[in-house]
Amino acid sequence: MANLGSLLVLLINMFISFGAFASTMSIDEHTPTPLNLTPWLMVTHSNGTSQLADIQALSQTQWHKFTSADIQRLNQHNFWLTVNLSSGDESLSRILALDNPLLDKVTIYHLVGNLLIDTAYMGDSLSYKQRPLLSNIFLYPFKINANEQHTFYVHIETEGSAAVPLNLWSANDLAQIAESTAVEHGFQLGVLAAIGIFSLFIALASGSFSYSYYSGYVLCMTLLVATINGFAFRFLWPNWPVLQQLMVPILLPLVMAFALMFTEKILQLKYHNRHMLLICRYSAVYILLVSLLVPFVRYGTVLYIEIVSVVILSMILMVLAIIQAINGHKLAKLYTVGWVSMLTGACISSLLYLGVINLSLKPQTPVMLGLTFEILFMSLVLAIRYNDERKAKLRIQQEALKQAQKIRSAREEALKLEADTNERLEQMVQERTLELEITLRELHEVNQKLTEQSTIDSLTGVKNRSAFDKRLLAESRISRRQETPIALLMLDIDRFKSINDHFGHLAGDQALKKIAQTLQQHLKRPTDLVSRFGGEEFAIILPNTTAQGALKVAEGIRDAVTSIDLEWEGKPIPLTISIGVSADIMASDQHCTELLEQADKALYQAKNNGRNQVKLYVPARAEPN
Repeated sequence: MANLGSLLVLLINMFISFGAFASTMSIDEHTPTPLNLTPWLMVTHSNGTSQLADIQALSQTQWHKFTSADIQRLNQHNFWLTVNLSSGDESLSRILALDNPLLDKVTIYHLVGNLLIDTAYMGDSLSYKQRPLLSNIFLYPFKINANEQHTFYVHIETEGSAAVPLNLWSANDLAQIAESTAVEHGFQLGVLAAIGIFSLFIALASGSFSYSYYSGYVLCMTLLVATINGFAFRFLWPNWPVLQQLMVPILLPLVMAFALMFTEKILQLKYHNRHMLLICRYSAVYILLVSLLVPFVRYGTVLYIEIVSVVILSMILMVLAIIQAINGHKLAKLYTVGWVSMLTGACISSLLYLGVINLSLKPQTPVMLGLTFEILFMSLVLAIRYNDERKAKLRIQQEALKQAQKIRSAREEALKLEADTNERLEQMVQERTLELEITLRELHEVNQKLTEQSTIDSLTGVKNRSAFDKRLLAESRISRRQETPIALLMLDIDRFKSINDHFGHLAGDQALKKIAQTLQQHLKRPTDLVSRFGGEEFAIILPNTTAQGALKVAEGIRDAVTSIDLEWEGKPIPLTISIGVSADIMASDQHCTELLEQADKALYQAKNNGRNQVKLYVPARAEPN
């Protein structure tokens, strides 16, 4: 009797408590669907209680009306919801729909009166096949008979967003909306996947980093969208709930990293702004390092860090694009327009996820809309850049073709001129066959001119290396025979490579011509010989000249070169030379080679001692200790 009395007291308390705080929603066949059940939801956060009996025994004070404040913040949630439904004089078939595919574990207890008739388990921590109805959202079908009262207890255990948009549907209305929604999402995912795959093919074919990063961005974003909407879990990994738990915190940093690298390429920061380039690269490294926290940090915590990071990095990208747009970068202006939509959607969705604002739409809807426009617009931006690059390459090819045509025309003219010259020479030979003496004299003169041309350096107009070698051998024999000294000057233009690097090779050629003219003007004796020894080096032969005389000549040449006033495109080019001097009386034909090596050693000593000076070769035995 005591037990029976306790049971009666418990039932009375349950009836009183529910009658006091859980209002009942009455439905009939005319009740429109979907019916938002949020105004009739009661919630309790008794986290330590996980059994239905304990929840039913809770007092009225431990329940309250469900509000958005109950699910704010991305953390670990463990709470219970309850709602009461009753019907009129007809039987109805209805479906409870919980439209948040990212909830980890959802348990629905279905009671008729106070009798538990069914328990349904679902959530993305469980296998997809365990759901009562196979759908990307959580559906629970039930039938309510005439004049029955049904009570539903919904236990939510999840990390991250705990949004619980609970609606009541009729089967027909749900089928119609599910079909239209599937078409809408399928079209969106199809467009994103098509753009990503197309960009990947272009990247593989062209080797373009811009298309590679854009393809990675779009494909990762496509997979992220499919995961958030529950389609990835339904079609890609229905038997891998663990993978479903990891995909969002892994894909979110990847999407942001690809967006940062794509921005670096599309804004050409490598060529326009090094500081912005480093910001993009360091940001990409940071967000990738954040993704490494996934296995070690709670889901809600790491998702909160990632969402805040994405908002901040999106703002940084926006600022970079605006700065580049102000600086006149054409693609930056277009990029800014496309990114505004994405940034706006991302910010609104982030604020919805974080519970800062409350709007009557899904948290992912703003970012999905902004994403679709942004990706389509970025495709246009990338296409414009690709078209600009193609036009630039075509222009370069056309210019190269024109140059090739000019070269071919010049070659044809040279061949024609050569043929005309040969024809005239043949006519002259035929006409003057009888005038042998005159012909021989003319041929002798021609041979002299050809010989003279073969000994001249084409750039500077002075003697070349071949003429120098022959003249040096001849003068050394005269020196040996007459026992007179011969002097050699080896000259090298100081820092000639820097002239080529800073002013160009044409400026370097002009410097060589000027110095060669100065050397010829400074030498007065007809027996003296100036020659281009090689590159930026010159050599001078001074017959019948002592070491002191050679030093005097060398100093005069060095001063004259220093005084050369050479400008290139309005900028002065300073010119100095280093000179090595050697002099001796030749004793054999091989002695001239030694004399040349001695002058070369003196030249290197002059350069090593600071350049712009003259050094006389002194034998080692003559140097002071």
